[in-house]
Amino acid sequence: MERFAEEADVVIVGAGPAGLSAAIRLKQLAAEHSKEIRVCLVEKASQIGAHTLSGACLEPRSLQELFPDWKERGAPLNTPVTEDKFGILTKKSRIPVPILPGLPMVNHGNYIVRLGHFVSWLGEQAEALGVEVYPGYAAAEVLFHEDGSVKGIATNDVGIQKDGAPKATFERGLELHAKVTVFAEGCHGHLAKQLYKKYNLREKCQPQSYGIGLKELWTIDEKKWKPGRVEHTVGWPLDRHTYGGSFLYHLNEGEPLVALGFVVGLDYQNPYLNPFREFQRWKHHPSIQPTLEGGTRIAYGARALNEGGFQSIPKLTFPGGLLIGCSPGLMNVPKIKGTHTAMKSGMLASEAIFSQLSNENLQSKTIGLDVQEYEENLKKSWVWKELYAVRNIRPSCHSILGVYGGMIYTGIFYWLLRGMEPWTLKHPGPDFAQLKPAKDCTPIEYPKPDGKISFDLLSSVALSGTNHEHDQPAHLTLKDDSIPVSRNLAVFDGPEQRFCPAGVYEYIPLETGEGSRLQINAQNCVHCKTCDIKDPSQNINWVVPEGGGGPAYNGM
Repeated sequence: MERFAEEADVVIVGAGPAGLSAAIRLKQLAAEHSKEIRVCLVEKASQIGAHTLSGACLEPRSLQELFPDWKERGAPLNTPVTEDKFGILTKKSRIPVPILPGLPMVNHGNYIVRLGHFVSWLGEQAEALGVEVYPGYAAAEVLFHEDGSVKGIATNDVGIQKDGAPKATFERGLELHAKVTVFAEGCHGHLAKQLYKKYNLREKCQPQSYGIGLKELWTIDEKKWKPGRVEHTVGWPLDRHTYGGSFLYHLNEGEPLVALGFVVGLDYQNPYLNPFREFQRWKHHPSIQPTLEGGTRIAYGARALNEGGFQSIPKLTFPGGLLIGCSPGLMNVPKIKGTHTAMKSGMLASEAIFSQLSNENLQSKTIGLDVQEYEENLKKSWVWKELYAVRNIRPSCHSILGVYGGMIYTGIFYWLLRGMEPWTLKHPGPDFAQLKPAKDCTPIEYPKPDGKISFDLLSSVALSGTNHEHDQPAHLTLKDDSIPVSRNLAVFDGPEQRFCPAGVYEYIPLETGEGSRLQINAQNCVHCKTCDIKDPSQNINWVVPEGGGGPAYNGM
């Protein structure tokens, strides 16, 4: 059966802040210059925003540039930040740290948002401008012209059984061809991973480094609710050599709502560490628990985030396509913000694409256009300047002082020199290579959840609304079926059963009673990508499941 093919001018993969900002900017430019440009945007979630998860504290700079009238348009920025708190936790107490003006953690002028709702609003703006938005369509493969340039993407075939045989509902995927394909898949996109290899885009940058962010939404007792308050902590329950920290944001959405979460750097060394259980344990700290007592947890989710910063940005353009947003990793790590930089990268990409599409005398060496002007313009923009200034803060946490060394570095060098120091620090290497063998590490004893403040994993995953068609080929694939037991379990005590925030991986005893096997519960997957990043054998390959599968977040 042939696949049906559609022709567009620009195809965008991923409807997050970057992809939607790119789509909107293209249509704005087309309208300003009375040009017809067909823009198609595909998104694997069943609804725009349903796979979006972030803190989120939004810096409105890019939004102001994209829509100066965003307030009149009803953008869901309901909670201006009114109070900023930062502290170091010990097991029983909290040491307040002053936030000096000019430090990355200053949030004055920012808004606490539910990013899924903001993305959904951006989707409405895009559709109103004439962008063709296709939620529930998962881009599964990159298509190429014979000259090696990108031709577009294809969505996956649907209606296939686990064993690969077609069901009665079988349908071939759709091909979308374009002059330029924009990849905005978010952190650790599975198509971007292929493009890095094909075009050698990571040749001149350091390996990307990541964190995993776990998040919950709670309704709390109104007396404890402080709309506009932003709190961050570092320290307990992590040791100083494990990068990470927490956030607790009080939202003003008409009910006493707080967003809270915990981030753990995926360059952690101890295979016994369990990010989910660290998060649950953190909520019992004497400075956190009182806020939650008497409250109700209403949502849970998790997503990997980029922490490599400036040193890890790959080449962004290649014949027929380009990378924007969190896909190449444009997050400002010490600010813990990537939405404003992602949006701006999408806008700059569209301006460069539009200038090529509307150039009547354009001589292109390849059928797919190579929009190198985008990368040049990004390097001249405030995004580049901002990421360059904070480039040394995250790698400074690798000294003997760990996270506290990073704080001292920020206090001295960033605050005084604003990133103008004449050196650039390096990351130690890819995250998966940092894990130590289990025999060299101490097992971590985690307290049992109490069902009021802390919870078990499966009841948490149930709150994410995650669902996949059960009878479909596995989207969590192993390159070699023997490695989980022979290496991951034997050497590292099976870290995938701990680092997955959704209970996808579990080692279960064999029927014979001797040894174990790895069971993959793919239907639980929240699409966080941690397994693909942290697997010490790099044996797990995350591929996209049928469109519409995955979490169903509501304003995460």
